[in-house]
Amino acid sequence: MRSVNLKENRTVLIVDDNYDHASGIRELVKIESDYEVKGIAATAEIAISLIKKCKPTVVLMDINMPDMDGITAIQEIKKLDAETKVIALTGYDDSDLIFRAMKVGARGYILKTMAASQLITAINEVSNGKIYLPASLTAKFFDHFQSAVKEEAKPRIDESENLLSYLTQREEEVLELLTQGITYKGVAKQLFISETTVKTHVNNIFQKLQVNDRTQAVLYAINHGISSRRKLKAAV
Repeated sequence: MRSVNLKENRTVLIVDDNYDHASGIRELVKIESDYEVKGIAATAEIAISLIKKCKPTVVLMDINMPDMDGITAIQEIKKLDAETKVIALTGYDDSDLIFRAMKVGARGYILKTMAASQLITAINEVSNGKIYLPASLTAKFFDHFQSAVKEEAKPRIDESENLLSYLTQREEEVLELLTQGITYKGVAKQLFISETTVKTHVNNIFQKLQVNDRTQAVLYAINHGISSRRKLKAAV
């Protein structure tokens, strides 16, 4: 039986467009912790409205949301209330995504496939002012962090080179296929990844190239020679 904490009112908001998954998390939190679940938000926009209203202690944020990507949503949440802490809850263990989520303000990062006990531990640790990264993801985070530091230390050439250099190898592959007019579904098929993963990479590309849509991204890639860059990397 769980103990009842009368000293403080700790609350959780779940942000996930997969209602079945979100409902499972809600039941888990209710049964295994002393936290009150304030609600489930299917979009980032709804989540932001609920945060303004109920100011939850912890927000469990799915990174892949339909209206606004999770990275942008975390940034918006951090603007609202410094006391609300965000844990990225996702199916992706991509090192770049972990790094970017933590960089914009997430206090924890956990995979949906991990054990239920880890989720409760993450909520407890983060609500108590700590950072939570499972051991299996910590190495990825610091490897990417060290790479990012090295990149920042390199002499800057020009703005266009800098922006393209921010892309990971996979993001460059996705962007090059988009310049060929291939659909998201086609990109997914060629790279043997899901269409959802393609969309996540595309959102990352938009942010790194500072563009708002696919057309702008493709024009930027063509104008700044992404194909030649890819050939040069392959030859090295």
